[in-house]
Amino acid sequence: MMIEPTLPLSPYRALDLTDEKGFLCGKILGDLGADVIKVERPGGDPARNIPPFLSDIPHPEKSLHWFVYNTSKRGITLNIETTDGKDIFQRLVKTADFVIESLPPGYMDSLGLGYSALSHIHPPLIMTSITPFGQSGPWKDYKAPDLVAMSLSGLVLHTGDPDRAPVRIGVPQAYLQAGAQAAVGTMVAHYHRQLTGEGQNIDVSVQESVIWAAAPIQQFYELDPRWGLLKTIPVRGSRTLRGAVVVRSMWPCKDGYICWRMMTGPGIGLRIRHLVEWMDSEGAAGNMMDVNWEEVDLLKVTQEQVEQWEALWADFFETRTKAELYRGAAERGIILYPVNTMKEVLENPQLAAREFFVPLEHAELGTTFTYPGPPFKSSEAGPRLCCRAPLIGEHNQDIYVEELGMSKAELAALKGRNVI
Repeated sequence: MMIEPTLPLSPYRALDLTDEKGFLCGKILGDLGADVIKVERPGGDPARNIPPFLSDIPHPEKSLHWFVYNTSKRGITLNIETTDGKDIFQRLVKTADFVIESLPPGYMDSLGLGYSALSHIHPPLIMTSITPFGQSGPWKDYKAPDLVAMSLSGLVLHTGDPDRAPVRIGVPQAYLQAGAQAAVGTMVAHYHRQLTGEGQNIDVSVQESVIWAAAPIQQFYELDPRWGLLKTIPVRGSRTLRGAVVVRSMWPCKDGYICWRMMTGPGIGLRIRHLVEWMDSEGAAGNMMDVNWEEVDLLKVTQEQVEQWEALWADFFETRTKAELYRGAAERGIILYPVNTMKEVLENPQLAAREFFVPLEHAELGTTFTYPGPPFKSSEAGPRLCCRAPLIGEHNQDIYVEELGMSKAELAALKGRNVI
């Protein structure tokens, strides 16, 4: 008989009070097997109104944003601002191992549901708090939508074209960085609890989480006289400072874009030679066959010369598709690769071979959606998507009646008083 492997967090429960700032944290714990209970206000979480929506019809049960970041969770409604709601939440906390929240600093304390109060009734509890700037400091009470967090982290400065003002990354990223870091911090605290039996409060700052995503940029700056790679500000956009010149990284082709960068010097210059030989076989290399690419010094070559070479490369790339360029580059040992569209990602044979994308049925909508699966696999019991995101109050009866022992009459009365 096949025995279903036990997932890493299957013995544990998490109460998820987050909004979009922390959805990903609970999802990660749920994918790892935890019983994650998404706690929403009666009527549903406001984040259910974040677009895009299925068939472009705004509806709290059709938000694709809600769908993707709340898989592997059950869902209940509860008004924790009421006396009865606080009591019920405290009863749930006694059954939980983790509480995740992204409410303003001090809000949970004002309800008597902060870490000091909850740890008193359940000492091993780990409470993870996700806020824009953390629980302390002069900005702790400020709000931070994605553009604010990304700008204050330094990332926006490096996004966009060098001849225009900086721009934000097209898809919001700040809250995802915070959610992922919150999951890491929660697991570190969980390991500590396994060793000592002690719970703790994890304080996650969205701004600080995004700064970690910008860490590769920081190496270029002279933040300390003892280190600093180039001691300059990297060029924004699809061009990169190499030596004394700026070189292109992104190139249009027949059906999209490819990524290729001019890199010279011993060993690596041979790869440009292979590209130039390919171009020369089709009469497109100009005088570049006369250049010894392994001896080109980018600290001495002029920007004008680089742009003359780039014009020839650009003309060559524009005559071919991404697939033709990628295939030809692979055959010749050239470091060149396509910039995939989302459709191409979905159809990628490597991802298909690893069964990365996971179908989840939405029976209530009469359809099945394809979701990105966990980013890693395990030789033991790895993460998995267990179920679609919960409907509003979908598991109220399961949790309140079957687990907490309420009667259906009590449940109905609490719902009538806007507690549930």
